[in-house]
Amino acid sequence: MLNITGLTKTYDNGVKALDGVNLNIDKGMFGLLGPNGAGKSSLMRTIAGLQDADSGSINFNGIDVLSDPQSIRKTLGYLPQDFNVYPRISAFDLLNHLAILKGINNKKERKEIVDNLLAHTNLFQHKNKAVSGFSGGMRQRFGIAQALLGDPQLLIVDEPTAGLDPEERNRFHNLLVSLGEEKVIILSTHIVEDVSELCSNMAVLASGKILLEGHPQQLVHSLNDQIWTKTCDQQEAQELESQLDVISKRLFAGKTIINVLANECPEGFTPAQAGLEDLYFSTLHSHRNQSAA
Repeated sequence: MLNITGLTKTYDNGVKALDGVNLNIDKGMFGLLGPNGAGKSSLMRTIAGLQDADSGSINFNGIDVLSDPQSIRKTLGYLPQDFNVYPRISAFDLLNHLAILKGINNKKERKEIVDNLLAHTNLFQHKNKAVSGFSGGMRQRFGIAQALLGDPQLLIVDEPTAGLDPEERNRFHNLLVSLGEEKVIILSTHIVEDVSELCSNMAVLASGKILLEGHPQQLVHSLNDQIWTKTCDQQEAQELESQLDVISKRLFAGKTIINVLANECPEGFTPAQAGLEDLYFSTLHSHRNQSAA
């Protein structure tokens, strides 16, 4: 289990990236959902021992991460948001090199591990191709392969599907699911569908604070009979935004679909089935209103 208590971090420029973060994360897929700039990458980097915190504690299976970052790196797999690769190096050679850096020194054992990881990430047939020529999805799958070196018990993936086309996104989802329930896997993302499809537990992070935490479906149930929808033109949508708690709006077939949060159905609206996107947007909407007050 990963236990995070009272974690704070303020950068030299005055930005407070983490503000008293408390989380308890068990084995399985955990979704950390939040907008860009919420502090997700700062939290991931701190858990990975790549930066210090100002205060608080992180403990993973008896390892004090902040005082002993080297120990967490031995059991950690990390796919950062920006995974840079070396040019003109084949997938096999690069993963083999990274395996050496990970401390896998037996050549025969290392080759078997590298081949198995490339096969597991559906890249074995491309093992002799330069990683610099891979598509975005292939690079992300290679990133997971390198993160799995050493059979880590804690796996962090930061914005893994941003920029992927739907087919590659589905491949990546299937890969994450195949990793099973034997690891603590943190999926940090701003894409609601990723968390909805993959994660049994989640939290919403904004302005460096945890706004809510729990099982996605149980959290969504709290919005039952409070979400209402209407299709209208853009001018009417703007007028309604000034009158109601509009939590989301999107375009469909040239029309604007707006969802509002209310205890009773506003005039002209119809009931909508609440989803994780509604929960996410309503949570951020409430947070922004409180911050502005």
